[in-house]
Amino acid sequence: MYQGVIMSGFGGQGIISTGVLLAYSGMVDGKHVTFFPAYGAEMRGGTANCSVVVSTDEVASPVVSTPDSIIVMNEPSLLKFEPTLKPQGLLLINSSLVSSKPKRNDINIITIDANKIAEEIGTVKCANMVMLGALINRTKAVSLESVVKTLSKVYPRAKKEMLEINENALKRGGTF
Repeated sequence: MYQGVIMSGFGGQGIISTGVLLAYSGMVDGKHVTFFPAYGAEMRGGTANCSVVVSTDEVASPVVSTPDSIIVMNEPSLLKFEPTLKPQGLLLINSSLVSSKPKRNDINIITIDANKIAEEIGTVKCANMVMLGALINRTKAVSLESVVKTLSKVYPRAKKEMLEINENALKRGGTF
């Protein structure tokens, strides 16, 4: 099993920490992982993306040039990363912030109103967890149990209530 993932959006949407969470969860599941962040000069509001590989075999490179799956949290990310997705790959789009339609018809597309769902759960800050839950449900790259178990490790300063909100967001995303 090999799953190369790119997550992309604005700084402040939790893109980098979501990548860390996916990679850490892969380790908890006993898989080989890599994590490679990239972000613009501005932390909040600038662009941020990361590559994560989760594999049952050793990983040769942390760079994911042709991803199996992409999480797109904003419009510029769709434009930048859609062309790189493998044929039959999975494109998860946060339709709360992305109004453009993908141009390709050889990929699997799931649109999720992640910001709206996150607000219903308790805070827009967990939109990234909604998207991660959907990714996990569709790819089975890691187990939901490992992600829930890892939340407090990746977010050590988070209050119990916020960890519960994130867990709920992951589970809600898992319905897609």
